[in-house]
Amino acid sequence: MTDSTVAATPAAPVAAGAILEAHDLAKRYIVGENVVDALRGVSLSVMPGEFVAFMGPSGSGKSTLLQLLGGLDRPTSGRVVLEGRDISALTDNEATRLRRERTGFVFQFFNLIPVLDVRENVALPFTIAGQDPTRGETRERVQAAIDAVELTGRERNRPDQLSAGEQQRVAIARALVTRPALLFADEPTGNLDFATGTEILDVLWRSCNERGQTIVLVTHDAKAAAYADRVFVFLDGHVGDEIVLGRRAEHTAAPLISRLAQLGL
Repeated sequence: MTDSTVAATPAAPVAAGAILEAHDLAKRYIVGENVVDALRGVSLSVMPGEFVAFMGPSGSGKSTLLQLLGGLDRPTSGRVVLEGRDISALTDNEATRLRRERTGFVFQFFNLIPVLDVRENVALPFTIAGQDPTRGETRERVQAAIDAVELTGRERNRPDQLSAGEQQRVAIARALVTRPALLFADEPTGNLDFATGTEILDVLWRSCNERGQTIVLVTHDAKAAAYADRVFVFLDGHVGDEIVLGRRAEHTAAPLISRLAQLGL
């Protein structure tokens, strides 16, 4: 598929061999006397090694879906299946363990520990798990994650000695160091300028394209979503469209923007 071609198809409920599946997910909140349906029967699947983006206006349900898929919240109804396991049916402790071992998260705010240096922040998942990140394979994995985000030589810098883009790179390395099956990124460029945001998206895309990392990105920005293989467009709690971009070395947003314009977005 060329960069100028976009295929739009109805969202497929599930696909054989999917690493992540959403089955008829609904999420309802009670706010005072009001009922808010944040998600309305969402079904979709993500394949291993795929880069998928969720985009849509504020309040469309994309971030709510990411929280459900990542096990940070539970659906009102429906199922989430990760690597064949129905995480919606797990206990809180089981869900926490699965989330820690099989998923990584990157958010708009970097959430680094100010008193820890780069190496210590990246190693934090191992430290929390009671492992010594300064020895053996664990040390090698920490350094490999730092190298992957191009922060070699900055290992002893604290967050206040880094630029915003470098801090987000540390957050990405921390999310990747456990080699998660899935990396969830919620508006990871929302706190960055355009040039720095592009650098972060390049880091994410390389981790997918060169290392086979599966990525689910939530964004309101078409330029960020254009890095994805597929884009799910959310409207009022449901998938309004699925746009297939394909794997591309160039990430021009023009085809995606054109399709979104056809949808009135």
